[in-house]
Amino acid sequence: MIRLQKVEKIYRRGAETVRALRGVDLEIHSGEFAAVTGPSGAGKTTLLHIVGCLDTPGRGEVLFDGVSVDGWTDKKLTRLRREKIGFVFQQFYLIPGLSVADNIALPLLFRKQKPDKDRIATLARMVGLENRTRHVPAALSGGEMQRTAIARALVNRPEIILADEPTGNLDSKNSEKIFDILKGLNRSGLTVLMITHNANLAARADRIIRIKDGMVEA
Repeated sequence: MIRLQKVEKIYRRGAETVRALRGVDLEIHSGEFAAVTGPSGAGKTTLLHIVGCLDTPGRGEVLFDGVSVDGWTDKKLTRLRREKIGFVFQQFYLIPGLSVADNIALPLLFRKQKPDKDRIATLARMVGLENRTRHVPAALSGGEMQRTAIARALVNRPEIILADEPTGNLDSKNSEKIFDILKGLNRSGLTVLMITHNANLAARADRIIRIKDGMVEA
């Protein structure tokens, strides 16, 4: 589904040059559940951002479904993200003043589509929030906020979910719930790429990609 070829990414941090990725070659296959692991600062989040077309490589090429996205306009990349990719982040990024249902519907509004109440209800039920749809984020637990974020990531029917430390702010019980939801989505055919520091969760993925010093170590 996604291929990275000789991808490099360099950041400037004051006078310091940070080589976040160094010639990464990687393939993400349709229908797989892959976990990305490695120490802090290894380049995991940069890798995820490039896979999700939130950032562009300094060198190398990214192909989505066999098509290079090199040189695509921001508008075209935005359309790709909205139609093909669902994002789940460690910090949830819910809108405080909106209910669970409205937060789930948000990507539809960005696409100027009328919210599908039946789909939103189905997604809320899928993540166990059917009785919390009118609550705002401040009334939710951390696990409930992350489940809301997962439902939001699914509302556009993406082909792949990119999850950056989705259990990083949660206790072990809620971490298991979030992982089980992602695993269930994968079993239904959705591709999942997840960054995690949790070795036990990573071990239950189909494949572990270990990143160190901006390179794929194993």
